[in-house]
Amino acid sequence: MSELRSFTPREIVSELDRYVVGQREAKRAVAIALRNRWRRQQVAPELRDEIAPKNIIMIGPTGVGKTEIARRLAKLAEAPFLKVEASKFTEVGYVGRDVESIVRDLTELAIHMVTEEEKRLVRARAEERAEERLLDALVPAPAPLAMPGHPPPPPAAPPASLAETREKMRRMLRQGLLDDREVEIETAEAPATPSLSIFTPQGVEEMGVQFKDLLGNLFPGRTRRRKLRVPAAREAFAAEEAARLVDADKVRETAIRRVEQAGIVFLDEIDKIAAAGGGKQGPDVSREGVQRDLLPIVEGSTVQTKHGAVRTDHVLFIAAGAFHVAKPSDLLPELQGRFPIRVELATLGQDDFVRILTEPDNALVRQYVALLATEGVELAFRDDGVRAIAEIAAAVNARTEDIGARRLHTVLERLLDEVSFDAPDLGGKQIVIDGDFVRERLGALARDEDLSRYIL
Repeated sequence: MSELRSFTPREIVSELDRYVVGQREAKRAVAIALRNRWRRQQVAPELRDEIAPKNIIMIGPTGVGKTEIARRLAKLAEAPFLKVEASKFTEVGYVGRDVESIVRDLTELAIHMVTEEEKRLVRARAEERAEERLLDALVPAPAPLAMPGHPPPPPAAPPASLAETREKMRRMLRQGLLDDREVEIETAEAPATPSLSIFTPQGVEEMGVQFKDLLGNLFPGRTRRRKLRVPAAREAFAAEEAARLVDADKVRETAIRRVEQAGIVFLDEIDKIAAAGGGKQGPDVSREGVQRDLLPIVEGSTVQTKHGAVRTDHVLFIAAGAFHVAKPSDLLPELQGRFPIRVELATLGQDDFVRILTEPDNALVRQYVALLATEGVELAFRDDGVRAIAEIAAAVNARTEDIGARRLHTVLERLLDEVSFDAPDLGGKQIVIDGDFVRERLGALARDEDLSRYIL
């Protein structure tokens, strides 16, 4: 959370505006929740543990930006972020994943994140060591001769000529004069251990991982000789040395602390585990069981992982669902109470689609222009063309299922189908996408409701 203190709620919303169109209320809610995490760190220690995160439920149809808001928020906070679908979990006792695997997966992500950060910190030292190992491979020292029946003598100091050769090779290496040369190197190889899953109350995957780790310690580390070009060999050595320089205990402690203090879990499709109308039969039994299992995780409990115990008291949970059939009130009352902030995301209309196509940094129009530019084809989107695409997407959403901005992907793929297929043969040609172009290719299709249900 090192960068978090420089972002005010207004700045967070402004950053989210670069990628998500509209949904002002949802952006404000997540911006306040994120800023409150930093505020909590500034509070006196005796009160800090008493301040619980204000979990959020985002309610809205698919394709309106729920997942994108949470994903961009986590990237902004540089926090461990995990997106899971609530519908993939089952109650303990049923076949499927248990909810504690959320915390285990989040911890694994944090371990990887912190490891990469630590590797970047020791990169300079790792590259120095890698250079020495590469020079050892390029200018091997002569092996001392052993007399029969006697132990080999200790390695002698390198002769002056060998040292001079080594320094000459070092200069050539740094100038890139040896980049085309191949060198045979020896690198560590991860031991191949058998995979075994064991069904236990703690979860199938966790015991499987622990068992594999136990077996892994029984197999000695192996090395593999391979021929690589000098730049690839240098990179392989640098990665190996960086891994050796990283303190595993420090990584584990930092990762667990980061999960506990800054972890974010995006719980999608939460409406799928709500029993509509309070039903308690068939699959609804397991749905309510998943809610009961989720409750201690969201309220705050300790989960055992292979890296140590992880507390979830201050993990921020952002739930999302369309709630077409079920309602938030169909969730268990205790679970509802742990999501005090509820925001409703608006359905997207034609004007929103125009903005989505053109305004964000990762706008769809820019993506297609960049993709086809690789083939030498220049796509020129006119304003009336963009508006025609938005109009067709909005009309199809209104007549069929409303899938929000995802409809734009379908419409654009259909619109540019011929251009994308023939692009390798159209080198240097400009394709103008205006209103007439769009209506010519999609007009009849969009008007036919039966066809648009299947194709658009």
